[in-house]
Parts: sequence; C-alpha cells; structure tokens
Amino acid sequence: MIDLPIEDELRESYLTYAMSVIVSRALPDVRDGLKPSQRRILVAMNDLNLGPGSKRVKCAKISGDTSGNYHPHGESVIYPTLVRMAQEW
Repeated sequence: MIDLPIEDELRESYLTYAMSVIVSRALPDVRDGLKPSQRRILVAMNDLNLGPGSKRVKCAKISGDTSGNYHPHGESVIYPTLVRMAQEW
C-alpha cells in the first residue's frame, strides 16, 4: 500500500470520475453528433417503426419504450430530450 493524503486521493479520483461522466454522457459523439440519450430515443423509435411518414404516436409511448428497453434510470431525462429533438431551430 502507498501512504497518500486523503485529500490528494479524493481530488484525483473525483476528477477521473467527473471526466468519464462528461465524456460518456454529456458530450455528443463525434461520429454522429448525438448524445447517448438521443441515440437511445432514436433506436426505440426505430424499433416502433416510427419515421417521417408513419402515423403519430404520443411521446409517452416513445418515452416508455425508451425507458423500458434502453434507459433503466427513469423517464426524467427522456421526455425533455425528446422535446428538444423535435424543436425547430
């Protein structure tokens, strides 16, 4: 074992964890520009055969399928992400 001050170890461990969260969740992927939550929604919509020409489906259906199949942490992030994806910029 290496004797280290607890402050140094906590600082290093937290920084490593924070950077991994930022890279894996918050930053869009370079390949397609999507965040993981956006990608999960699109995959769930594809599973439901939803596209530009398909019939309308309520957001609750998409949100529920995404949460149930691809995002086990709840729907709190799915619905707002879906709404932001639908906005015209």
